[in-house]
Amino acid sequence: MKISDIIKSDKLTLSFEVFPPKTDAAYESVAGAIDKIADLKPSFMSVTYGAGGGTSEYTVSIAENIQKNKNVVSLAHLSCISSSKETVHNQLTKLKAAGIENILALRGDIPQGLSTEHLDYKFASDLAEEIKNFGGFCIGGACYPEGHPDSPNQNDDIENMKKKIDAGCEFLTTQMFFDNNILFNYLYKLRVHGIDIPVVPGIMPVTSGKQIPRITKLSGCCLPPRFKSIADKFGDDNNAMTQAGIAYATDQVIDLFANGISHVHIYSMNKPEVAQKILENLSCILK
Repeated sequence: MKISDIIKSDKLTLSFEVFPPKTDAAYESVAGAIDKIADLKPSFMSVTYGAGGGTSEYTVSIAENIQKNKNVVSLAHLSCISSSKETVHNQLTKLKAAGIENILALRGDIPQGLSTEHLDYKFASDLAEEIKNFGGFCIGGACYPEGHPDSPNQNDDIENMKKKIDAGCEFLTTQMFFDNNILFNYLYKLRVHGIDIPVVPGIMPVTSGKQIPRITKLSGCCLPPRFKSIADKFGDDNNAMTQAGIAYATDQVIDLFANGISHVHIYSMNKPEVAQKILENLSCILK
């Protein structure tokens, strides 16, 4: 099933992101955790793709397992910044052979010192166009409610978003955010700029205070005072922060649902216990 069909419905859904192992030695434990998340039967699961395609083989095998053996729709990430056309076509061929119908087209982080002058793909829109021409996939793209870190301003970022959509993106998934008002304001700006394809908000349950510096560095997201207070109070106690982080994420999801958002994506960090608890907290809402 294509994700564009899932998110046409107004029925409330929750989906999860997982990431492949970085090494063969870690494969069994990571795959086991991912299987437990798939057993929760989310609306779909996305599988990330390591920088430079380092986990590409695992991405395909895990996405295929989720879909064929767990009967959960898979969304495979694919990044392009340091990939050749041959590499991308090989990955698309493998994904198609595995029965994967959905791809999240990403530029990926630019490796330090890499010159982008002669690359086959400089932007996610280039990759989206390549996937569309290849055929057979529902294409998603990433968006940034607080602006892409490499964009000079949000209007410029949104104009670049239009290029992704023109290239073939059928839906967008957001970077994490911790203030829903940022998301609502962003959705308004997208509509003003004529962007009306579905946007799936991405929510990150923070379960450790140690995550926070890395989260803010990588995503550039701001932390509202309410979240900062929670992190300051409970960040050094992993059990307490896990409980508080799940509660905070759940509250965000409920608020999104209450304000007209039907589909939410959770960055699960491969933690089945976190995914399960959020679903339990929403058990009477996700009917």
